[in-house]
Amino acid sequence: MRIVAGSLRGRRLYPPKDLPVRPTTDFAKESLFNILRNQIDFTQCNALDLFCGTGNISFEFVSRGIKNITSVDVNKKCIDFVNKTKQQFLVDNLFAMRSDVFVFLGRSKMKYDVVFADPPYDMDRTDLLVQLVVPQFLNPDGMFILEHSADRSYTDHPMFKQQRNYGKVNFTFFQ
Repeated sequence: MRIVAGSLRGRRLYPPKDLPVRPTTDFAKESLFNILRNQIDFTQCNALDLFCGTGNISFEFVSRGIKNITSVDVNKKCIDFVNKTKQQFLVDNLFAMRSDVFVFLGRSKMKYDVVFADPPYDMDRTDLLVQLVVPQFLNPDGMFILEHSADRSYTDHPMFKQQRNYGKVNFTFFQ
């Protein structure tokens, strides 16, 4: 896993083998950020990364100059890895929190310009996640990006903007 662009470009992430994660591929991540580059000013955005795992997406946001990013995952080893990597990369605008995502969303009052979520593909509550994030956690003109498997479709959602497929990785954009 590598950071594909920005100030941390080329830096690699070496997560422990025992993390329960499915990192977004470099190809899909690069494609995602090419789309975002044309739609948002990273330096003016506050972002939220739900189910952050290794922090792969969070560090890509940081590398591209994000104002602030909050990374949330329930797994202690994932958050420990993100914090360790944050220190190695001398990052001061990433805040890693160990929490169940739904508990975090139930307590948080923050609004974000960009919310990214990469839940387990077989998670039963993915539709609930969309219902919670889209109306409650986005600033006006904010964007929610959901990574999911091909067996899910959100084209009928009233806030649906677009869907992109990159192999087994699917991104649906809500705005």
